[in-house]
Amino acid sequence: MKRVMFVCKKNSRRSQMAEGFTKVFGKNKVAVTSSGLASSQVDPIVVQVMAEVGIDVSEQVSKPLSDFQPEDYDVVISLCGCGVNLPKPWILREVFEDWQLDDPEGQSIDVFRQVREEIRDRVLGLLSALD
Repeated sequence: MKRVMFVCKKNSRRSQMAEGFTKVFGKNKVAVTSSGLASSQVDPIVVQVMAEVGIDVSEQVSKPLSDFQPEDYDVVISLCGCGVNLPKPWILREVFEDWQLDDPEGQSIDVFRQVREEIRDRVLGLLSALD
């Protein structure tokens, strides 16, 4: 079973959505965690837009990357272009990708939905590639 880490700046929006989708679509195929360069809190709008597509992320919490060890993960995905700021061991995993998705913070709910759909599509692509 592949172990996937999604990393973002604050682990409050994009990485939380990616974790939620991966838990559902990758169930029994991958183990998934998300974290941030700094921890924050899960954005309530993320909880709302994920619930709209039947995925409950209300129990997920924001976690700092420093709580984890890179060798515990096979796949590391940066969602914010922050890959350049990650310590080198995180970038040197079996799979490393930097998706560089827009942060919906402070935007309308429609922007959150657009980002959600892009993350869903990318997660499905990632899971397909890992099969």
